Amino acid sequence: MKLDNATVLITGANRGIGLAFAREALQRGARRVYAGARDPASVTLAGVEPVRLDVTSPEDVAAAARRLGDVTLLINNAGVAELGPFLAEDGEASARRQMEVNYYGPLRLARAFAPMLAANGGGGLLNVLSVASWVHGMDLAVYGATKAAAWALTNGLRHELRAQGTQVLALHMGFVDTDLVHAVQAPKSRPEDIVARALDALESGAEEVLADEFTRQVKQGLSAERGIYLQPL
Repeated sequence: MKLDNATVLITGANRGIGLAFAREALQRGARRVYAGARDPASVTLAGVEPVRLDVTSPEDVAAAARRLGDVTLLINNAGVAELGPFLAEDGEASARRQMEVNYYGPLRLARAFAPMLAANGGGGLLNVLSVASWVHGMDLAVYGATKAAAWALTNGLRHELRAQGTQVLALHMGFVDTDLVHAVQAPKSRPEDIVARALDALESGAEEVLADEFTRQVKQGLSAERGIYLQPL
């Protein structure tokens, strides 16, 4: 689908990758950009419409769906990352917190907005995933499990929404220079570069985008005799 004249809803749009998506959508001619955030006052980008949207709140999601009936592109960007292995003292609680945002959030939004996308001609759904959907080190184990679940969700939604003409795109990338991974000492991509590649892929009709060289190498290595694993942080 094309961004020109689209109506876009972005979750977690007040900073990081979400903010970069909002800027780029405006630059590509989107007619309207809804910037979802837990605190609408934290959305300061000119030209967008702030929307109160906590993706862990069924009430917020339902209210947004009632109000934003003109959406043609949903970008599920809101995410959370907590470092720690499965067997950490708070491993189960951490998994529940991250799953609520990284998996159930996109599921809630997809369920709420799929009818609008259908009514508006099909449109698109873009889920922001991660190279950790496939492989991860010990300290990213729990986070990686939530992104693997979100990847499975994305693949399933692609099949379910194909009949209504909705394009479903999975965005995978390594570390991006945002607040989410500010403490991680590793090479990082610029949010603007990741977003530009993602929207180029969307506009070309793609179903998956591997937005950096590391992610491409990992995906290629998945079919190798021995897997690729990130070193513990």
